[in-house]
Amino acid sequence: MNQLKKTSKSSLSRLLNNLESQRALILAATSCSILNKIFDLAPPVLIGISVDVVVRENKSFLSSFGFNSVPSQLGLLALLSFVIWSAESLFEYLYNFLWRNLAQTTQHNLRIKAYDHLQSLEMEFFEEDSTGRIMTIINDDINQLERFLDHGANQILQLVVTVVFVGGAMAFLAPGIAIFAFLPIPVILFGSIRFQRILAPRYKEVRDKAGDMASRLSNNLGGMLTIKSFATEAWELERLKLDSQQYRVSNRKAIRLSAAFIPLIRFAILFAFLAILLIGGLQAWAGELAVGTYSFLVFITQRLLWPLTTLGHTLDDYQRSMASTNRVLNLIDTPISIAGGSIVLNPKRVKGDINFEEVFFNYKNRNSILKNFSLRIPAGKTYGIVGSTGSGKSTIVKLLLRLYELASGEITIDGIPIKNINLSDLRRSIALVTQEVYLFHGTVRENISYGNTQASIHEIKHSAELAEASSFIENLPNGYETLVGERGQKLSGGQRQRIALARAILKNAPILILDEATAAVDNETEAAIQRSLEKITANRTTIIIAHRLSTVKNADKIIVLEKGHIVETGSHEYLLDQCGNYKDLWMVQAGIRKKKEINT
Repeated sequence: MNQLKKTSKSSLSRLLNNLESQRALILAATSCSILNKIFDLAPPVLIGISVDVVVRENKSFLSSFGFNSVPSQLGLLALLSFVIWSAESLFEYLYNFLWRNLAQTTQHNLRIKAYDHLQSLEMEFFEEDSTGRIMTIINDDINQLERFLDHGANQILQLVVTVVFVGGAMAFLAPGIAIFAFLPIPVILFGSIRFQRILAPRYKEVRDKAGDMASRLSNNLGGMLTIKSFATEAWELERLKLDSQQYRVSNRKAIRLSAAFIPLIRFAILFAFLAILLIGGLQAWAGELAVGTYSFLVFITQRLLWPLTTLGHTLDDYQRSMASTNRVLNLIDTPISIAGGSIVLNPKRVKGDINFEEVFFNYKNRNSILKNFSLRIPAGKTYGIVGSTGSGKSTIVKLLLRLYELASGEITIDGIPIKNINLSDLRRSIALVTQEVYLFHGTVRENISYGNTQASIHEIKHSAELAEASSFIENLPNGYETLVGERGQKLSGGQRQRIALARAILKNAPILILDEATAAVDNETEAAIQRSLEKITANRTTIIIAHRLSTVKNADKIIVLEKGHIVETGSHEYLLDQCGNYKDLWMVQAGIRKKKEINT
């Protein structure tokens, strides 16, 4: 329980720290909530005074202010009623407007802050977490906090104002009777806190189950082709039913407890109301208590105690929002392990001389991929890298882009260690095309110009021509303005890859990396791209990682990797003469030999 209390307090304090820039808005909204509740509590006072006027006439409370006749007193009460009702309505409008504005601003700021931080995290974070859970945090959890700020914060403030003002007034007017109204309050508060502590782990479980279900849906929607091709729709439906049922059961446990709160609290409130009704009534009948005061006490008791029945719902919403806040802020507070350096790099001035010096690297909880790896790629040269699966080919690219941090060693560009270079400048200097092409939902034009949004349509078309993509683009229904669909699903794999290649060409970076960039294109298109590579790679450093050795045969130098080590290096003709791994691979792909147990 103590740990839970600390966690909840920590969540609230962390949230307030993130709302520091909204301090003026919070203060204004808080003030309007308090003023609204003060004016809202005035009508019972007016009722008590009006009863006092009718019963005592020229001896009433108002007569001491110079209003001796009953009509003048009632007229004053009518004027006060108009002012009070108008003020209450005004401040209700203001607090609604301000709290909702705060909720929307907070929702926007936290979502942008979370996403911005998310983009700064290393790739290892995304490999260990699920997209669905992250989506739930950025969407559902932030929305949960927004819903609480919309209403819950105001309810808590007004409840505190009610207890302080009404309790103080009752204690001042009739302390002997007021004690009966105060007796249930400790019971209600204790019960509310007790419920809150019991509910906290249940709501955490609810949010976790929601994340699991979102992760399942995200994976299934992304893998719909696989599901259909393996005819596993029924099995996937059952797995989703199981996740949904677990979410439902978790919610049911929380609902069962939270639903019991108000019925139990009502009995404590009933005791106080009956005590004031009977004891206060007897005292008024005996003349020991003014009739107006008795009327005020009867009305105000309900205003004091009935709002406490909403305390359960308010704390319920609070606990939900704190569970969500904790998840959002935990994401924002996730440490960034790869930070950019301070050296500013102008891509237009980068020559592209790349040097790997005694690099060691391994993925988390896995054996080393690269061991004492050293390789220099001179500026303006084209190097091909081949090797079996798991030999470290793509890892070299990821390390060059600083998607992962080295265990030891150093990588430099033009003699500058990449860890000292501004991260955005480093990545702007490198254009990457991978085998798993990702296109954004938008037009062909927007996807090609993704890395260079200022490019003209002429530049876009020229890049498409170099990537051998212009012919099929022009045959699309709307040409360059054709929507490609989510992830480019309206295009074939080869078309997507050629658009990705055009995107990299248009970026015009001094370093170009093609990681299996021709794997999904047909032989004719590959031959056309090969012809274009001479133009594409001119005056830029190029790394080509390939399964098809024909893609790298014209490279200035070819590197053969095995288990993180360079086992062969040289030109295509030189390596064929060596009768090593490269020649074996070439002979298999050329159909001269039967396939060995080689996987490139």
